[in-house]
Amino acid sequence: QVQLVESGGGSVQAGGSLRLSCQVTADNDYCMGWIRQGPGKEREGVALIHTDGRTSYVDSVKGRFTISQDNAKKTLYLEMHSLKPDDTALYTCAATPYTCVSGSWSVFLDNTSAYWGQGTRVTVSS
Repeated sequence: QVQLVESGGGSVQAGGSLRLSCQVTADNDYCMGWIRQGPGKEREGVALIHTDGRTSYVDSVKGRFTISQDNAKKTLYLEMHSLKPDDTALYTCAATPYTCVSGSWSVFLDNTSAYWGQGTRVTVSS
């Protein structure tokens, strides 16, 4: 059973920073990612990390967000800087035994074998 538990969300002003964490009970050979859903918006892939450490980001967060993982602590992170009101969303970490594909989020969004956390809310005020 794969379990994902996020933490670190909160409310910040535009330009601020947050670090999200996701505690993972799974092997280290899962494709991991962060997905978000803003108010009135569809789910959107934000960042993913391959099992070999390569990363991929949606264009809107490139240069501002960094995904990383600490395999020893079995924790996935999302460092977010220069936050914008458009970043306001429920952020959820996801894991799948399937191979990551850089720039593609279907491995999470269209995959019934993906595992999901409960999400942590990020609110960015202007």
